[in-house]
Amino acid sequence: MPPIYLDHHATTPVAPRVFEAMRPYFTEIFGNPASLGHSFGWQAQEAVQTARNQVAALLGASPAEILFTSGATEANNLALKGIVSVSRSRRPHLITLATEHKSLLDPLEGLRRAGAQVTVLPVESDGLVNLDRLAEAITDSTVLISVMAANNEIGVLQPIEAIGRLARARGVVFHTDFAQAATLVPLDLGSTNIDLLTLSGHKMYGPKGVGALYVRHTRLGEGLGAQIEGGGQERGLRAGTLNVPGIVGLGEACALARSLMTEDRIRLSQLRNQLKDALVAEFPDLRINGSWEHRLPNNLNVSFPHVDGELLMAGMKDIAVSGGSACNSASGHPSHVLTALQIEASLARATLRFGLGRSNTEADIARAIAQVFRTVRRLRSPAAGAGN
Repeated sequence: MPPIYLDHHATTPVAPRVFEAMRPYFTEIFGNPASLGHSFGWQAQEAVQTARNQVAALLGASPAEILFTSGATEANNLALKGIVSVSRSRRPHLITLATEHKSLLDPLEGLRRAGAQVTVLPVESDGLVNLDRLAEAITDSTVLISVMAANNEIGVLQPIEAIGRLARARGVVFHTDFAQAATLVPLDLGSTNIDLLTLSGHKMYGPKGVGALYVRHTRLGEGLGAQIEGGGQERGLRAGTLNVPGIVGLGEACALARSLMTEDRIRLSQLRNQLKDALVAEFPDLRINGSWEHRLPNNLNVSFPHVDGELLMAGMKDIAVSGGSACNSASGHPSHVLTALQIEASLARATLRFGLGRSNTEADIARAIAQVFRTVRRLRSPAAGAGN
């Protein structure tokens, strides 16, 4: 029996409909969209424009505000460094949270070393931002606030509308990483104060190696500094021959997300709650990490007291889960997200992150519950303790 995949926060399988949409652009329609002197280039350009329309439709944006990248990491880097590079402040100030993804925290550290001011705010014990503390952190030099909409480990949904209002009132650009939220959280950018937004294809049943950055024209115009130059593609903000098959796949993934969002939210929430209720009933001392009320419907992040973390993960042989972000799984350190929630290291290591997806069934959840029950019971048994 094949293992059950419950790690959809790390990556998602390409949806069959997405794969079929991409297929012709590898061999049959292979033109360069910048080659406008013949039909091969025209076909590729048309495909890119269709995808741009599809991404914009999902977000409630204008197609002209969608900029294609190689993924969320590049989009996050472009948002941060692009704003700083055009700032008139001698020491521009940026604000973020301690629970952000490393694709944001690492470039911010690089900017700090280069002379920028960076404030990394702590979060509350439930993973949510303290809006009063955020407001107090804004200074006359603040150029950007970056807060991810949905956390990739604990699934916490930040109050991005409230953050956007605060940023707009203080004249600060607001960026949000929307990669984990795109298939499950409805959004109309036309009625929000989000200025920059990041998407990732492989987090939403699209291909790896493609993403997008939304850039609000009415606020920023071309007010970003390019980080990749040499060709003028994507309005001069992101040079390089466009990844047409990937872009087509991202567009189709957005169209699919738009049509399935309500159904996915309801079904995945029911499955997730089934998993949570069973685990809590069996292990009353279980810790659920992050706000339960403000959370992605497909996320469950739980810690098991009195369990060895390495042995816990080793016992999940029939279930594909993780203990935290896929980007940090080899570091050996406790999750920086759980550390920010002030969870002690031993408990943080004894953590499982469940990320449910479209292919999961009730039978999958039943198998996962049985596997966790067997593993945790064994690790907590007197015999297991005696062997340590």
